Amino acid sequence: MNKKIQNHGGAREGAGRKKHSGKFREDTKVMRVPLSLVEQVASTLNVYKSQLKSDIEVLNPKFNAPRLSIPIFSSRVQAGFPSPADDHLEDQLDLNKHLIHHQEATFFVRAQGESMLNAGIHPGDILVVDKSLPAKSGKIVIAVVDGEFTVKRLHKYKGKVSLKAENPDFEDIEIQEGSELIIWGVVTSTIHQYA
Repeated sequence: MNKKIQNHGGAREGAGRKKHSGKFREDTKVMRVPLSLVEQVASTLNVYKSQLKSDIEVLNPKFNAPRLSIPIFSSRVQAGFPSPADDHLEDQLDLNKHLIHHQEATFFVRAQGESMLNAGIHPGDILVVDKSLPAKSGKIVIAVVDGEFTVKRLHKYKGKVSLKAENPDFEDIEIQEGSELIIWGVVTSTIHQYA
């Protein structure tokens, strides 16, 4: 009795996609997604892919980090004429507790570009972003417009939506019919370093 030897199926040397050659340039994992969420997951992945070529860098906070309390003094620092300092310790300040109000909904973004200078956002600043806050008109938001990340001030007026730059050298972004706008979150704080 002759046995048939199959020459197809299974792993073959040199076959398949080269490592890190896919859209994400890193290892991937197959997962099951409910049909009702496929569109949302695909949209989120498209946003992630657009971030790879964006000048905004999304950073994830480490919430299991140990608490770090630093002394805060009760005396105010004068920006004008100096006054005698009161060396009274008021309390301990944990910056995580002070800056992050909704831990599960918070992420960080490193800003690039100069379109928000007049709002106090400089290149390299770290923005604290809260996804749980409503994106109201007048708030500074992290948005994705047609697959491109941006940080701008949200403006809603008479049914029209725009993203306003805080620098006269940059144009506002008018959201046109057919454009895709995703608000990722509201900027609650800016961490700006001087040294």
